[in-house]
Amino acid sequence: MDILEITGKDGLLTAIELQNAQDAVPLGRALIDGGLTVAEITFRTPAAAEAVKTMVQAYPEMIVGAGSIVQVKQAEQAVAAGAKFIVSAGFNPVLVDWCIEKNIPTLPGIATASEIMQAVIRDLKVLKFFPAEVMGGLNGLKALSAPFPGMKFIPMGGISAANMAEYLKLPYIHAIGGSWPVKKNLIAEGRYDEVTRLICEALAIFKEARMRR
Repeated sequence: MDILEITGKDGLLTAIELQNAQDAVPLGRALIDGGLTVAEITFRTPAAAEAVKTMVQAYPEMIVGAGSIVQVKQAEQAVAAGAKFIVSAGFNPVLVDWCIEKNIPTLPGIATASEIMQAVIRDLKVLKFFPAEVMGGLNGLKALSAPFPGMKFIPMGGISAANMAEYLKLPYIHAIGGSWPVKKNLIAEGRYDEVTRLICEALAIFKEARMRR
């Protein structure tokens, strides 16, 4: 399975930050109840690797990946914990090449045409546009994508239920990424029903937008 298949399964890639690895169990259930089969756990806390391992063991049916990966060492830790794909905020050629060599699906972040060209020569088919709203939002992505027909994008950064439908009107949007359904305060307060509700809401928007496109 490649990154196109993985991210296309749901249409929503949630960037999850966990302070406590054990929170991965109730959170994983909330994701599944909301209709997700894919989860991205960001490596922004010391608990990240253990959280990946915990979610993978609790829900083997889920495709769990690692996000905010900066260097190969982190990717190695993530894969050892059970991560099935690697997401990064920017385009690190060393990290991307390592993933390709190891046959690990990767979703690197881009914000310039030069970075997209680096992805093209490596035959990558889908990229993370980050931080989407800061880098010009819809207009920025339209301008960036024009010279690269066939490339698909997952915008992340400033995306929410309020604006995701506008992005989904673009034919080269493969999925939507964001952290709003899995906000840290919801996890800290154990409000997993709200997580499920927000995911259901986002998936409904995604499906409706795809039907209209």
